[in-house]
Amino acid sequence: MTPSRFAAPLPPLNAAQILRTHGLRADKSLGQNFLQDSYALEKITTAAEILPADTVLEVGAGLGALTRHLAAAAKQVIAVELDERLLPPLREVLTGYTNVEIIHGDMLKLAPAEIVPVSDYLVAANIPYYITSALLRHLLETTPRPRRVVLTVQKEVAERICAAPPDMSLLALSVQVYGQPRVAATISADAFYPAPKVDSAVVRIDLSPAPFIPYTLLDTFFALAKAGFSQKRKTLRNSLSAGMRKSPAEMEAILRAAGIDPMQRAETLSLEEWRELTARMKG
Repeated sequence: MTPSRFAAPLPPLNAAQILRTHGLRADKSLGQNFLQDSYALEKITTAAEILPADTVLEVGAGLGALTRHLAAAAKQVIAVELDERLLPPLREVLTGYTNVEIIHGDMLKLAPAEIVPVSDYLVAANIPYYITSALLRHLLETTPRPRRVVLTVQKEVAERICAAPPDMSLLALSVQVYGQPRVAATISADAFYPAPKVDSAVVRIDLSPAPFIPYTLLDTFFALAKAGFSQKRKTLRNSLSAGMRKSPAEMEAILRAAGIDPMQRAETLSLEEWRELTARMKG
């Protein structure tokens, strides 16, 4: 059956009204803030650059506001929703969209390969803020990885993901080792119901065919990065010697061999420097 296509602009959803109709309230414990502004939803869809033959995995379909926009652009949408209460209104909203499959489940416990029928796919989602780091790790470390990930996250978190030296973070490294992130758009708090306390941003991550750090060195890389950022006020010489169980003298020699000043701090290193340090540490 040919997937539904909607040539006319999609009418906005009224999240408050839909919830009232079904006797529901947004669950704060699940971080539910329903994005309902049509312009904001289009920002996400545009950032995803969905082709007519694409399959899109959506995490946290909610009431289906974004799902409709994705379904109008993609060949297939796999919409995952954790909250069982939302399934009836979600199915109601998506009536007529024959190219959407709704899955009730926790994405953090589902392997994309188990639910996405193709190896080349995209991820586009308006996610609960509290799962950002865990979801990114889950998606970026899975096999096969998506071609592109587009998420609505806290604006401050999006900026951290896209940071460069001297403002790097463990989150930035953990994402940038797999692909190139950028802030594609910003979304004000009043585009959501209920409105969160902070503004959001759409972060787009174009994944590389292979990680920037060779697979065989990834465990060492992450161990180094976690040690380096565990004590941010300390120099690399001290934080890494403690975290990697090396004497300060040994760690200083490794850092100098990698061309890194032992007195630098973790946030000042580039991804290229982390790669060289990882190779020296492993060697």
